[in-house]
Formats: sequence, structure tokens, C-alpha cells
Amino acid sequence: MASPMLSVTHREPSGHFVLVGRFDANEAAVFRGAVDGVLQSGAVDIVLDLSEVVFIDSSGLSELVRLMKSCRAQGGDLVIDGMSNAVQVILELTRLSSALTIR
Repeated sequence: MASPMLSVTHREPSGHFVLVGRFDANEAAVFRGAVDGVLQSGAVDIVLDLSEVVFIDSSGLSELVRLMKSCRAQGGDLVIDGMSNAVQVILELTRLSSALTIR
């Protein structure tokens, strides 16, 4: 049975997002579409809850890095507030855990 597609929920009015499902190449555009509008509206701090992400690949990691750079360029930050074991392992293996702000 395939894992669910990515669902991205924006918690208004903050820059807080909850992601559920697979964060892979097929779902990167869904993520980008959800967060870029908030980022362009001037919200420089974006908080992601990744505790329900069951899988992340290099495309998902690339989106996290892209978003982190965009936030920091505007004087803010990307904060990871909760992550599943699957995400934690990948962030540690790729050493992105040391580059990202994790609560």
C-alpha cells in the first residue's frame, strides 16, 4: 500500500505549516505552492511540523534548504517544530540537522 500524498495545512495567520504524508519529488510543487505565498507576503519566519511526514527524499530536502535560504535572506528563519523518525534519520544522515533550526 502506497503512503499518502503530501498534505500541507497552513495555520493562519502565522507562518506555521503542518505536513502529512510523503515529501518527495512528486509532492515538491504542492509544498512550494503552499509556503511561497506566505513567504512572499512578508512572513520571514516559517515553522514546519514534520511529525506526520512518513518519507522524505532529496527533492523534499532541497525544498527545505530553498525555504531556509529564502527565510534567512529576509532576516527570518525556517524552524522545524516536530519531526517523524523517518525525517530525523534523513536530516541527521545528510547533516542538515546542523544547518536547520530545530525545536
